[in-house]
Amino acid sequence: MSADALSPDGRRGARLAVGLGFRKAATAETLAALVGDALARLSGDVAGLPVTLATIAEKDRPALRAAAGRLGLPVAILPKSALAGTEDRITVASGAARACLGIPSVAEAAALAAAGPGARLVVARIAVADATCAIALSELPAPEAT
Repeated sequence: MSADALSPDGRRGARLAVGLGFRKAATAETLAALVGDALARLSGDVAGLPVTLATIAEKDRPALRAAAGRLGLPVAILPKSALAGTEDRITVASGAARACLGIPSVAEAAALAAAGPGARLVVARIAVADATCAIALSELPAPEAT
């Protein structure tokens, strides 16, 4: 879908951000399968919107880039500071993320931050052995016609 995709309530600019958190041992296959699983959980009214993968700079690794390539999705690499302000919308906190990075979640926070202001989670954190994933929906109002 184009960047002018309609959200479920008809607003233009709707998009999805898939946040990923993962250990160094995670493979591209694991990440791609997890993203596929998360996207399959979307309801029909948001399936098909533009999708971006997102994570924090500390997780910018070859496995992520390879998974994005396999899925044909762009990647947003965010500084940890970009995740500030998402804490009140995180539904599943991670002790590991807090211990290693000082943040309550990588997957949910990255999804929310990449989706932008006012984004909401549409798939809360799901986890496999080496990775976590969550999806946020951004529904931006249509730009004013000029």
